[in-house]
Amino acid sequence: MALNARLDHRKPLVFDTHELGRRPGALQRLTREIDAPKDLGIAGVIGVPEGAPVELELRLESVMEGVLVTGTARAQAEGECVRCLEPLELELEADFQEMFSYPDADDRGRPKAEPADDAEEDEDRLFIEDGLFDLEPVLRDAVVLALPMQPVCQDDCLGLCSECGARLTDDPDHHHDAVDIRWAALQGLAGSLGDGEKDEMSGAEAEAGVDEKQEK
Repeated sequence: MALNARLDHRKPLVFDTHELGRRPGALQRLTREIDAPKDLGIAGVIGVPEGAPVELELRLESVMEGVLVTGTARAQAEGECVRCLEPLELELEADFQEMFSYPDADDRGRPKAEPADDAEEDEDRLFIEDGLFDLEPVLRDAVVLALPMQPVCQDDCLGLCSECGARLTDDPDHHHDAVDIRWAALQGLAGSLGDGEKDEMSGAEAEAGVDEKQEK
């Protein structure tokens, strides 16, 4: 990523490296709890709700070309089971490591003789600006990688009945009696007849039987 200008040190995911200095081998450990930013996770699937607490444990190490940041983020994610559509929660732990480069140094930590047009080369790099770096893009990538693409409420979730939508895990014996399609039309016809029609048909059949006997 290209150089970010004027980072705001008041933002919770912006960190200051002035105390660490540019002494290779210097270490600094930090812990911080922040409110989750908006859209932290996989959109429409699962993620950390905006404003939910996120615990960060960071290790900052000064190297020749910049600051190597290693850390872990912990939070509670919320989503929906892809099988039964029930809400679910899971404990998230996302590990990450990223190099934040000094903008005035090359890959070996040496000062650049003169600015070069390395826009393509710098596109995927993260930089330190005025001693500050922004952890948000690194955190977002780490959280997405740590979350399941198809979350389930439990590994053996049976999903929903395809006919009525009942949750099968709650009733493993749930089933529907199969109806022979050859009889379906007749059953529908029988169900549509009212009691009066049935009585009239029964009476007509009885009269026909009497007439038959009289003819004999």
